Amino acid sequence: MTTKDALAGLGSLAQETRLQVFRLLVRRGPEGLPAGAIAEAVGVPASSLSFHLQELKHAGLITQERRSRQLIYAASYERMNGLVAFLTENCCAGASCAPEGLACAPAARPARAARGRR
Repeated sequence: MTTKDALAGLGSLAQETRLQVFRLLVRRGPEGLPAGAIAEAVGVPASSLSFHLQELKHAGLITQERRSRQLIYAASYERMNGLVAFLTENCCAGASCAPEGLACAPAARPARAARGRR
């Protein structure tokens, strides 16, 4: 990760709503959430949320995927781990001070069983 990338990531997180959205998506896991559910969870209007999601997406901290008619947003764990690694790169005078395997890699949630229509 470059310094420019780190600054973009940190800058996008340096705002209360965006930090709240990012933390929500990290907790949600790879499955992500539709924009409407994010707006409801953080209590912001959809028009405001759109701006914040674009800022996080531009920094590479979240991904956007179209599923049918919905846009689903999810945290980019690779980018998040890269940012944490960048911040701790010179930790403890260059010696590793973090436990091995510190990176976050959530397990995929099991797929929901399809329900047949009668």
